[in-house]
Amino acid sequence: MSVPKKDLEPEIEIAEEDEEQSLPEADESDGVEAASGGDDSLAMGRAAIVRYAALAPAQPGVYRMIDGRGDVLYVGKAKNLKNRVRAYARPAGLDTRIERMIAATRALEFVVTRTEIEALLLEANLIKRLRPRFNVLLRDDKSFPYILITSDHWAPQILKHRGARSRPGHYFGPFASVWAVNRTINALQRAFLLRSCTDPFFENRTRPCLLHQIKRCSAPCTNELDFKDYGVLVREATAFLSGRSKAVKDELAVEMEKASAALDFERAAVYRDRLAALSAIQSHQGVNPRGVEEADVFALHQQGGFACVEAFFFRAAQNWGNRAYFPKADRAAAPGEILGAFLGQFYDDKPCPRLILISHDIEDRELLAEALSTKSGRRVEVTVPQRGEKKDLVEHARANAREALGRKLSETSSQQKLLRELAETFGLPRAPRRIEVYDNSHIQGANAVGAMIVAGPEGFCKNQYRKFNIRSVELTPGDDFAMMREVLERRFKRLIAESPRLPSPVPGEGSVQHSRTPGDGLPQGEREGVLVAPDTDEQGDSPWPDLVLIDGGQGQLNAAGEVLAALGVDIPLVAIAKGPDRDAGRETFFIPGRDSFKLPPRDPLLYFVERLRDEAHRFAIGSHRARRMRGLREAGLQEIEGIGPTRKRALLHHFGTLKAIERASVTDLMQVDGISAETARRIYGFFHEGAA
Repeated sequence: MSVPKKDLEPEIEIAEEDEEQSLPEADESDGVEAASGGDDSLAMGRAAIVRYAALAPAQPGVYRMIDGRGDVLYVGKAKNLKNRVRAYARPAGLDTRIERMIAATRALEFVVTRTEIEALLLEANLIKRLRPRFNVLLRDDKSFPYILITSDHWAPQILKHRGARSRPGHYFGPFASVWAVNRTINALQRAFLLRSCTDPFFENRTRPCLLHQIKRCSAPCTNELDFKDYGVLVREATAFLSGRSKAVKDELAVEMEKASAALDFERAAVYRDRLAALSAIQSHQGVNPRGVEEADVFALHQQGGFACVEAFFFRAAQNWGNRAYFPKADRAAAPGEILGAFLGQFYDDKPCPRLILISHDIEDRELLAEALSTKSGRRVEVTVPQRGEKKDLVEHARANAREALGRKLSETSSQQKLLRELAETFGLPRAPRRIEVYDNSHIQGANAVGAMIVAGPEGFCKNQYRKFNIRSVELTPGDDFAMMREVLERRFKRLIAESPRLPSPVPGEGSVQHSRTPGDGLPQGEREGVLVAPDTDEQGDSPWPDLVLIDGGQGQLNAAGEVLAALGVDIPLVAIAKGPDRDAGRETFFIPGRDSFKLPPRDPLLYFVERLRDEAHRFAIGSHRARRMRGLREAGLQEIEGIGPTRKRALLHHFGTLKAIERASVTDLMQVDGISAETARRIYGFFHEGAA
C-alpha cells in the first residue's frame, strides 16, 4: 500500500537540530525509571522530543523516532504531526513500553503527506521496510499463490502463479498455501481436462503425454479435442472458479443424464468423474459460507504474552484456505492495536476483497477502510460482525487462532529446552538465540556453492538463509577447507561492516560477555581485542550468531577458526562430522580446546543438531543443483557423455527446448532419431540424479 514516491518527495521534511537552541532542562519531577537507562535517559528522550516537536509541521504525515545509533525505533502516523509528537513529552500517563521508547529516542524525522489516508499507507510501507523494534511487525510476509488460466494462447493453460500479474489471463486467489493451490489444480485438471504444460512443450508434442493417459488433460496439443470443445472446458473452469460452481455442476449433471439415456455409458462415466472431482474440491474446503462470496476473515488470540492472527480467505463463495501469523508485538499491546497494525502491513502489497471481517475493533477502522478503498478503486468494508453467519466465520477463525497459538507455544517451549541443553553441552554462556550452520556442495569443485542456514528459538529462519557462489580462481577444485574459509570470510567481513561489534572489556574488569549493557559508552569504531556481539532486547534481533555449526570434522573446524581469529571475532564454533559409515546417530563433535565426543544415539539433542545439519545440507545441495542447471542451460548438452552435435540437434529439433528435454521420460527420449535406450537412460539420469 505504498504511496507513489513522486507524490511524497516534494513534501518531505526532516527536522534538523537548531544549533542555537539550548537543550531543555530535564524534568526532575517525573520520577519514572525507564528500562533503558533510568531518569537521565528518559529526561534526555523527552528533551529531544520537545526540541523536535517545535520543528514539526502541523500537517498529516508520518514520524520516525530514532535512537543514538541512527536506528529507527518507531514509525507512526498522525493527522497533526506537531500535536502527536508533543503528546510523547507528557510527564505522566504513558505506559512502560512508551517510556522505554522515549528514553532511547534522540532524534525524529517527519514526512508530510496530503491526507491522513496517505499517511496510513506510508506508515505501513515504512514499518515493513524499516522493521522498527517498537512497532507491531508482520513476520511472515510471503506473497500468496494464485491460480492462473492464461489467455495468450489458443489453448489456455492452467498453472500456479506467484508474483506480479504480468501475463494475460484470469487470476483466482489468493490461496493460503502452495499445497492448497496444487490440490485444487489437480482436481480442476480431472474436472475440466485443461493443459498444464508450458507452451514450448505443448508446441513440440507429436503424441499425447502421460497426463492424457491418466485422464487429467484433453490433449489439445495433438488435436484430440478441437478448439471449440476445448474453449467450452476453459469457460466452465473459469465459471467454477468465479463462483458459479452450482451452475457448472448442474450443467454437467444434465449432460451425464443425456449420455446415460442415449446408452453412451462411457461418455456418461466421463461426466460422472468430472462431477466427482468438483465435489472433491468443495468437500476439502471445510467451511463454505452461503452468504459470503468474497471476504477475508482475521481473528486474533493472545496468550502468555504472544499473539496469533488467523486469516481465512473466501472467494467465489468458496473457502480457499487459511494461514496463521504470529506478529511480533509488545506483550502489553492491546488486541485492537496489534490487529490494526497487522492489517495495514498485510495489505501493503496485496489486493484486498470487498469485505474484511475482524474479531476486534481497531482504532482507525474507518480510515483503514477508506485507504483500502482508495488503493483498490472500489468500496472496501472493514467490520466486526455481531451476529449471523459472518460472526460464525470470525469465531471459527478465532478457534483456529487459539489452537495455532497453543501449538506454537508448545513448540517454542520444546525448542527453548533444546537450546538450553545445547548451551550446557557445548559450554555456551547462554541459550543461543541465533545459530548459523554452514555447508558446501559441489561436484569435483564444479559449480561450488556455500550455504548458511539460520535457526533460533522459533525454528528455522528461512528468510535469513544465504548462499555463496565460490568465486576464488586460486582455489584448488574440491578443496573443502578453502571453500569454508571463503564463505566465512565473506560472511563475517560483511557482518562487521554492516553491524559493527563492540570491543571486549579490558582484561581484569570482568569476563568477556557476548552482550553489552545500554549506555556502556564504548566507541563503535574501535576494535581492539576480541569483538563481542551487541545483546538483543525483547524487541530486536542481533544479526550476530551465538553459535556457528560447521558440517565437517577437525579440518573444517580449524579452517573456520583461522578465519574468525584473523577477523578478531570470538564466536563459539562446533563442527559435526558423520560417522565412519556416514550413518545418522554416530556423529562426532569437535570443539576448540576440547576432546571430540559423541552424544547418546537416542538423545533428543542429537536429533536436534542433526536436523540443523541436514537442513544446511539440503539448502546447499539445492543451491548447487540450481547453479548447475543454470550452467547446463547456458552450455547446452555438451556435458552429457555420448551426446555430440548431431544428437544435440536431433533432441532440440524433437523437443524444442532444453527444459522439455529435462522433463521428458526415457520412453519419450527413445523416440528421437539416434537415441538408443542406453543413451536415453543416460540423458534422463543426468537430469534426475539417482533415477537412471
